[in-house]
Order: sequence, then structure tokens, then C-alpha cells
Amino acid sequence: MSNTPSASTVPDPAASQRRIRARGRSYLALILSPEAPLDSWLQALDAQLARSPDFFRSRPLILDLELMTPDAAGLAELQEALRQRGLNIIGIEGGQRDWPALKGWDWPSRLNGGRATGPVALPEEPAPAPLASSGETLVVEGPVRSGRSIENPDGDLIILGAVSSGAEVVAAGSIHVYGPLRGRAIAGIAGNAQACIYTTRLEAELLALNGYYMVSEELTADWIGQPARIQLQDDQLILHPLDAERR
Repeated sequence: MSNTPSASTVPDPAASQRRIRARGRSYLALILSPEAPLDSWLQALDAQLARSPDFFRSRPLILDLELMTPDAAGLAELQEALRQRGLNIIGIEGGQRDWPALKGWDWPSRLNGGRATGPVALPEEPAPAPLASSGETLVVEGPVRSGRSIENPDGDLIILGAVSSGAEVVAAGSIHVYGPLRGRAIAGIAGNAQACIYTTRLEAELLALNGYYMVSEELTADWIGQPARIQLQDDQLILHPLDAERR
């Protein structure tokens, strides 16, 4: 029998030089904290979903059971009840796997790290429909308040007002905010590397273009509160002044 290595087992000299590519992507996950009695809490959740059906849609959620007791009525059925409502649970905190009521639960992989961002205000009223649309550009007149999420999956998004902290604006194309941008702006979601973010006052919690992102801690003091254009260049977010006289 020959001991000559087969082609599949011969080491490739170039393999050690091959570059493994990786990049980060940040998502804001909401922490949902159910309270007893669970039947009443689920009724309140249904009312919230009726007011703002798009707010939780496809948004990653972490279920925090800190306020629950092991013998809470309805706890065994809670996970399935949330699934039936279309909620995307990516993590569970606060409970113990050995609780009898949780024996039948599916436990997602444990999430490590993460940075708390404080309370998120849920919409108290139904979100008004965008007031104008031209082709693939979506125009929203007025502010985007905390807790709201507005998305244009087909083109640019123009906001004629402020984007509050805790709000989110998302577009396949570019995003234009004619007012303070204090929340999250995510542009180029359809793989558009040419998309940009424009704002007359930059105070954003998160900026993202084509999967690359920048968080508020990365904004230097000279950019905060300034009019800016953000573009993607060499896999990095680059800031440019809108006012040519400023620099």
C-alpha cells in the first residue's frame, strides 16, 4: 500500500498565507421583562402590538425573567406565546434552566458582552403613515419620536424633522435628516455601498452603512452637533462637513 498522501491531504503552502475576512455588525436588542400575572401582561403586550405592529417586527429581543418566580402561573407557556406573536427572542436572562416551568423551553446560545443603552420608550400612539412618497424615495414630515422605527426598503429616506434618541431610521439607499439625528440611522441595507447619511445636526447613537457601523462613543467632540455627511470608504465610515466653510 502506498503511503503517498492523497491530493486532499497534501498541505497547501498558500493556506497559511490566506487571509480570513471578518467584520462586525451591531444590532440593538430590546430587553423585554414580563411581569406577573402573565395573562394580564400578555394582554398589555397585545395592546402594544396593536398600536405599533412594526416596532417589534424582526427586532432582536432578549427575554429577562428577573421579575418572574419559578412557580409563576403561565410561565411554562410564555415562550410559545411570544413566538405566536412573531417576537424574535435571541437570548434569555434572569431565569434558571432547572426551574420546572422552563424544562421544555428552547434556550438560545448565551450572549456575552453587550452594552446597556437605557430605557427605550415604546410608542403610545399608532405610528402615522408617511405623508409623502416620490418613486423610491420616502418622505416623512415631522419628527421621528423615541421608540419609532421607520424603514424604506426600496430607496432613500428623507426625514423633515428630528430623529429622537431611541428612534431608528432605516433605508436601502441614503438617509437625509433635516434636523438633529439623535437616534440610529442605518442606510444601504440592500448592499448599497454608495449610500450616505446626511444630517443638519449629528448626535447619533449609531450610524451604519452597508453593514459597517459607528457608535456614539466614536464621534469626536468636534463633530457632535455639527451638520455632516457620512459615507463608506475603504470599509470605514468617513465624516464630511456639510458646511464647506467649516473646514
